Amino acid sequence: MNASPAWTALGLTRSTRETRTTPTFPSASLRLAPGRVPVEVNLVARLGHGAGDKLFFEAQVRQGRHGRFVDALDEPSAKLGSTDFQAGDATALYSFGVGDRGHPFHRHAGHRVFTAVSGSGGTQLRFSGATSAELARDPASFVRALQHVDIPPDCLFSVRFDGETWHQFAPLRPRSGHPALFALSTHTNELGGALGDEARRRVLSDASDIPSLTELLPEAVSAWLRACPPRRGSVPTTELSLHDRPGGLLAAFCASVRSFAGHVHRRRLGVGFRAGFVSVVRGPRVVARRELADDCLLRDELRDRVVHHQDRFTLTVTPPPPASTRDAPRWLAAALAGFMENAPTAVSRMMAWRNALVRPLGLRTSPLGCPVSSLLSPTSPAIFAGRFPVLRQQVSADGRSAQVVLGVDDKHLKFRSCVAVRLLVGGAVEFSLSDRVACSNAFGRLYMAAIATTHRQAIAPAMLAHAVDAALRLEA
Repeated sequence: MNASPAWTALGLTRSTRETRTTPTFPSASLRLAPGRVPVEVNLVARLGHGAGDKLFFEAQVRQGRHGRFVDALDEPSAKLGSTDFQAGDATALYSFGVGDRGHPFHRHAGHRVFTAVSGSGGTQLRFSGATSAELARDPASFVRALQHVDIPPDCLFSVRFDGETWHQFAPLRPRSGHPALFALSTHTNELGGALGDEARRRVLSDASDIPSLTELLPEAVSAWLRACPPRRGSVPTTELSLHDRPGGLLAAFCASVRSFAGHVHRRRLGVGFRAGFVSVVRGPRVVARRELADDCLLRDELRDRVVHHQDRFTLTVTPPPPASTRDAPRWLAAALAGFMENAPTAVSRMMAWRNALVRPLGLRTSPLGCPVSSLLSPTSPAIFAGRFPVLRQQVSADGRSAQVVLGVDDKHLKFRSCVAVRLLVGGAVEFSLSDRVACSNAFGRLYMAAIATTHRQAIAPAMLAHAVDAALRLEA
């Protein structure tokens, strides 16, 4: 392919390759002009096949639903974090994406730092350090200061450059159908650079966005580029790679596989997309411990057997008046009712699956989570508060502590649980759920190994939190 006469005149028609290895992040530092801050690009990690396209299209859907979404200049974006000048914070955070057509050359008033994931066809980053005065004298000066950085498909990378740098991002291969990148961009100083009066006003009023802080390449230069488009290999290019030597057969094969995987993910977008969640935890949290309380009734349980599992979960709350005047037995009764009537939906579903699996084995089933499932037992030796079947119970003489022991013996294991309430100084109430398990056979040990992590991290904490929440509502 012959280069255009204009590019030949610039001496940009020959290309050579020099490759070196590096033990750290492959990087490029482009000094576009003397005295200027260099453009810095760091290749950080390579993701799974097709991950770049998958991330791009899923993130684009979420970005498009953001309250501060803007679609302009072929660079859809959203403002995720605003400045707070009263607190001395001039930074802002944006997301943006560049699709399969790339976007026009432009620059910003202030410095930019962004982290991005390349599409599954790779990304070409194009930078020019030509000044406004140079462009006014000669549009061709733009290409004399032009350099490219090639990013492989499905890679995490970072970029930093100053506000005078013209830049353009595009897919590594034109017409590949893959997006260029999706990024999170930090504006280190939203008031940085030569802002006009209108742009400055928008920044100070938190009305700024990426398009309002963008200056497009002058039309005379854009027209020159359209008339004399850069030919492949004509621009000094740094190719970064993590595993495959640039230009090799392995790199080409890997690129084709990733390209195919990216197209597959794009077609599946409408089927597999799911909404996100925001969960706010207010107030106290459940605290997990391995050791039992010194006065816990469980210390006397299963003493003649090897204990294979033991834990304790506590939740401390400070109820408002008049609930703050309740004694421990009343709080304990309210908590036991909460275990029965306010079971977490996820735990109930897990118990339904568990019951279906173990019923053919002749094991015990219950709709309640195992730590408190014996609350439904009709044969317990004692009744607490005239309603709740328990194995043992204890209430202090001053009414400031109360606890009960629950549990059953099954074919594969014996479990005991202790639900306790203690009134603390200052009106706080501590609820606790403690467990002890002794396995009876190899199947019991296998069973506990399979569920122990889920029990500690999800089931028991959720059950205690839901029970206490119900108790607080009951006693309000």
